[in-house]
Amino acid sequence: MTVIIAHRGSAGTHPENTLPAFMEAVRSGADGIELDVHLTADQQLVVIHDESVDRTTDGKGLVRELTLEQIKKLDAGSWFDKKYQATKISTLQEVLNLLLQMRFRGILCIEIKTNKFHYPGIEEKISEVMTSKEWPFTYWYASFNLDSLEIMHEYEPDAQYDLIQKNALDKYQLVLDSPFIEGLHPSYDWIKQNPEIVKNFEKSIRPWTPNLYETMMSCFEKGFAGIITDFPEKAIRARSRFKQ
Repeated sequence: MTVIIAHRGSAGTHPENTLPAFMEAVRSGADGIELDVHLTADQQLVVIHDESVDRTTDGKGLVRELTLEQIKKLDAGSWFDKKYQATKISTLQEVLNLLLQMRFRGILCIEIKTNKFHYPGIEEKISEVMTSKEWPFTYWYASFNLDSLEIMHEYEPDAQYDLIQKNALDKYQLVLDSPFIEGLHPSYDWIKQNPEIVKNFEKSIRPWTPNLYETMMSCFEKGFAGIITDFPEKAIRARSRFKQ
């Protein structure tokens, strides 16, 4: 069965990477949730997609140049809809606490956002949080940056690791050549452009972000290991239709 992973929470219906988006992803019954982790100036792990706060908050600046206190003052919801104006950027720990409260039992896919800046020590910090207790859900690590996955693998040799790619031509080969990398998370565009590679690929494929009914159905037909979508509820409906 193709698992449905909610991209940045339910990013199509709620402000991405925020607690309301993660709550909606759990409510929708998504099999998994994907989120992105960066490091602040004072070495705190925060959940946001971009390297800067400009796009998804009312603030300006790079995450790595702002303290957690400064980041917590920002409105991370109004850009999406005024009714989310009280929404804040969360720490990784706050998201984990929410998933515990909501009794989430699926997969948490943690993307280490080191493709633009490599935050020194981010892998060790994430690993410290994730190995600090037993979680009732499964978690995986993914990144565009193979170096980050290699560092992480030294801390947690038994975790699952996936390499993300946009349109790189040869990155998929790294997945095949790295024994500890479980699969590839490519853009859906790459999937369309490389049917032969996809058809013969020997490891898991979970494309992002098939958001249209047709693209979701195409992924189910190809039997991919998973899809990473902004509309988990829609994907769950599409999958049950596909099964019938």
